Amino acid sequence: MKKFLKEFKSFALKGSMIDLAVGMIIGSAFTGIVNSLVNDIVMPTLSLITGRIDFNDLKIVLSTGENASSINYGSFITQVVNFLIVALVIYMVVKWINRLRDLVKKKDEAPAAPAAPTEKECPFCKSKIPVLATRCPHCTSILDGEKNA
Repeated sequence: MKKFLKEFKSFALKGSMIDLAVGMIIGSAFTGIVNSLVNDIVMPTLSLITGRIDFNDLKIVLSTGENASSINYGSFITQVVNFLIVALVIYMVVKWINRLRDLVKKKDEAPAAPAAPTEKECPFCKSKIPVLATRCPHCTSILDGEKNA
C-alpha cells in the first residue's frame, strides 16, 4: 500500500499533471466567456441577418401532448458556432505561441560561422585537392611555392 501511495504521489505531483490541471481550470473559465460571446453577441447578430430568428427556438416537433418530444436543431447550431469560435481562438493562440517560440529560438542561436574550406583548386591542373596538400596528386605539381624535398 505504501508503494502504491508513493507512486500515486509521484504521478499526481508531476509537472505535466499540474499543467493539465491549470489548463482544465482555464479552459472551463474560457468556456463561460465563449458561451457568453456566442449567446449574447454572435447569435443575436446572426438573428438580425436571418430576419430575427431565435436559433434556440428552432426545433422539429415529433409528438404533441404530455410527453412531447422534439429535435432542437437550433440549439445544435448554437453549439456548432460555439465550437467553431473555440477552435478558431485555440488555433490563433497556438499559432502565436509557435511564432514566439521561433523568435526566441532565433535569438538564442548565434549566427553560424562559415565552415572552413576543406578543398582548394590546383593552380596547374584545376583539380580539387585537400587544403593542406603540398603537391597535387593529379598532376604532381609542387604547390604553395614549397620545394620538393
